[in-house]
Amino acid sequence: MTQQRYRVTPGAALGGVLEVPGDKSISHRALLLNALARGRAEVTGILEGEDCLATRRALQAMGVAIQRQAAGHYRITGVGRQGFSAPAGPLDFGNSGTGLRLMAGIVAAQRFDTVLTGDESLRQRPMNRIAEPLNQMGARVDTTAGCPPVTTTGGRTLKAIRYAQPVASAQVKSAILLAALNASGRTHIRAPGPSRDHTERLLQAMGAPLVCEGDAVSLEGPADLNALDIDVPGDFSSAAFFLVAGCLAAPNGLAINNVGLNPSRTGLLAILELMGAKIRVQRRRMAGGEPVADLQATQGPLRGATIPADLVPLAIDEFPIVFAAAAVAEGVTHVAGAAELRHKESDRIRVMAEGLRRLGVRVEERPDGASIYGGGLTAGEVDSAGDHRVAMAFAVAALVADGPVDIHNTANVATSFPGFDALARSAGFQIEVGSD
Repeated sequence: MTQQRYRVTPGAALGGVLEVPGDKSISHRALLLNALARGRAEVTGILEGEDCLATRRALQAMGVAIQRQAAGHYRITGVGRQGFSAPAGPLDFGNSGTGLRLMAGIVAAQRFDTVLTGDESLRQRPMNRIAEPLNQMGARVDTTAGCPPVTTTGGRTLKAIRYAQPVASAQVKSAILLAALNASGRTHIRAPGPSRDHTERLLQAMGAPLVCEGDAVSLEGPADLNALDIDVPGDFSSAAFFLVAGCLAAPNGLAINNVGLNPSRTGLLAILELMGAKIRVQRRRMAGGEPVADLQATQGPLRGATIPADLVPLAIDEFPIVFAAAAVAEGVTHVAGAAELRHKESDRIRVMAEGLRRLGVRVEERPDGASIYGGGLTAGEVDSAGDHRVAMAFAVAALVADGPVDIHNTANVATSFPGFDALARSAGFQIEVGSD
């Protein structure tokens, strides 16, 4: 099978004004929760990457009417929390762990059996973390040696539970909350730290009896939702690559407009501030219950930093680009408490460490993080291991390498950021797409 690769030639001066695609996390939830709701919703700004399209197809396979009105604009007619139909076969989520885990919370309460699966990468990702609490609620959720395919048995009666998460995870929390909509009693979830709260924000906006108190959330079920029109903001995790790119190679600034700034997502801004980055946040506003702003990043020297533990969960998806920034900073950057990175689309600690070493960077890897000794990168070749965020992180780092960098296995960038290479070229990147 032919694989896609990027070649990035350094030396470009970036600039201009960009908008990144819609937020992936909110896009998934806008589709899923409006499918669960009563009524019809218009949702604009949906990310049309492979992950969200897989969620849309899964909902359609269970009888939900989702009509595409224009690019990123969908009309969703909800079926209610128990109005889904049995799919004709397994639901294939491709590379989307978010889609599969959240859907497990929905189908665990349906009248029919369901099989949830995905591609080779997704079939290696841990699923016991959702199966265990859902089974405590009375569901029957079986994994395959702890991974997908995941099978749910229909016709089960769910009950509320009190659940203490061993590790803060928005996906696990969301799966439980979606199941709790069909459970009798008050479901209470406590986490050892913060995680993304997009599900809670949408549930409250759609009329769910949900209460948030610090790192705990509770929902009284059973509960119905009302359809909600949503304008999805730009994805901060996608904007992150251009933020760092601007810090490395935009002498007059690079602007990224209409970016979601949910406080459970923006740890990268604090990390870059620690590293001395020149970033301005402008026109703060609210849209669809989510904070939004325009960002501008300007080229300047970065310095190594020790990443505070409380910022790790607030930047967990951005650590590939943090590693890239650390590689070109002056001094050493220390990352700890980030073992979750080993269970993403790839083992991101290992894959980033190996790739940076191939580009001449000294990296000391640990089970829960790494120390990256900055100073610059050489030309060379790296393998992204099919991980979209790793591929884009190396494309940004290559802006300031001492020669061209070839990044292999980049086709999965389309799962979260369709059109990344075209948008990068519009900002000034010298990036070519080829095949291996």
